[in-house]
Amino acid sequence: MPTALILGASRGIGREMVRQYRRDGWRVIATARSAGDCDALTADGAESHQLDVTSADSIAGMAWKLDDEKIDVAWLVAGVYGPSGSGFPTGPEFDAVMHTNVLAAMRLLPIVAPLVATARGKLGVLSSKMGSIGARNSTEGTLYRASKAALNSVLKDAAITYGAQGATCVAFHPGWVQTDMGGAGASLTVEESVRDLRATLARIDASSNGAFLDHDGSPLPW
Repeated sequence: MPTALILGASRGIGREMVRQYRRDGWRVIATARSAGDCDALTADGAESHQLDVTSADSIAGMAWKLDDEKIDVAWLVAGVYGPSGSGFPTGPEFDAVMHTNVLAAMRLLPIVAPLVATARGKLGVLSSKMGSIGARNSTEGTLYRASKAALNSVLKDAAITYGAQGATCVAFHPGWVQTDMGGAGASLTVEESVRDLRATLARIDASSNGAFLDHDGSPLPW
């Protein structure tokens, strides 16, 4: 039975990943911040662990729990949007977004990617087309854009380091999705986005290591 690790599975895309992988017979390890959300994940058939991605101590505890695991597929989903405007963020706003979207990845990928490499598996991080500098034509959500551009840099470094060890590491834009962040008017349902993300990750090979892809596999400019 293959194993999937979903980091940030309390709702939206992460929760749907748990459902779809479980439906297809995978063993799923999933994390959420609250005990109540972990209970819900357990009810969905996942092995749940409480994890606050902004806490170094919590991440260290998760590393101990994952010790000796072989992960076929890992997804880093946890993220926040922050202020919606293009003005200067406050210090607390900057810290909240950058700690969740960037620092967490810098701490988690060195823990998770070697477990993926051991299985010669694949690791996807949920970035956003809003983080693309080459495709940028708006300044809305400046802080979120900066955080996703930084996340892409972290992923690229992970691809260099852990690609050499056997992991295929990719950044993904999930599409405009009907989540709390995307809103009810978004073009994709959560089910459709996750279906595409899973299918794309499943079909790519090591030649895609370090890529930035749309949910359907189309390449995106950095």
